[in-house]
Amino acid sequence: MTGAPGKGLVLVVEDERPIADLVRLYLSREGFGVHVERDGTAGLAAARRLRPVACILDIALPGLDGTEICRRLRDDGDWTPVIFLTARDDEVDRILGLELGGDDYVTKPFSPRELVTRVKALLRRATVAGQTDRVRSLGPLILDPGRRSATVEGIPLTLTATEFDLLAHLLGRPGRVFTREELLAAVWGYASHAGTRTVDVHVAQVRAKLGPSAGLIRTVRGVGYTADA
Repeated sequence: MTGAPGKGLVLVVEDERPIADLVRLYLSREGFGVHVERDGTAGLAAARRLRPVACILDIALPGLDGTEICRRLRDDGDWTPVIFLTARDDEVDRILGLELGGDDYVTKPFSPRELVTRVKALLRRATVAGQTDRVRSLGPLILDPGRRSATVEGIPLTLTATEFDLLAHLLGRPGRVFTREELLAAVWGYASHAGTRTVDVHVAQVRAKLGPSAGLIRTVRGVGYTADA
């Protein structure tokens, strides 16, 4: 474990030593504590033991792969933000990772500065949302940013950090249509046309969790999404 964890501890599970060392270096420079594991089984144990503020998980790992680590954490009720790393720029992998509860996805080769920026953006969203106590509601859906909780007809929803932030952003301006690029910039902290599929996958996941109230999130064909009762 390295770095004084002034901004919290980030768990990195990556079996390629040069990549792990580079990520450790850049995160440490930004004030994060960093713990590195190089196989999936040890990574899962570390996530459960250390309770990091975020996890960076390679998908292809010896032992358990990154998506399986994420799935088991979510099954435990652990919704620590997860960013996946992969050498495969494959849409199936991307969708699988996000559907298992990942918050973001970075394809190798990547810029370590960009990865750090995404970690900081993910954690900043949670902090800002936690300081904003205005409860938002739309029909049977109620979001409490201060408590990071959401309910539909009084039934609690289990949302990842990114799913919650996406829903909160849409509910911040009901009826306003947001483009995918706008949502990427506001919720993920970056804008890229190549990443707009990430928005679609997360919206699909949110709708699935809303169940009969899924219609509150409406697609505006050729534009983007809106929250509207």
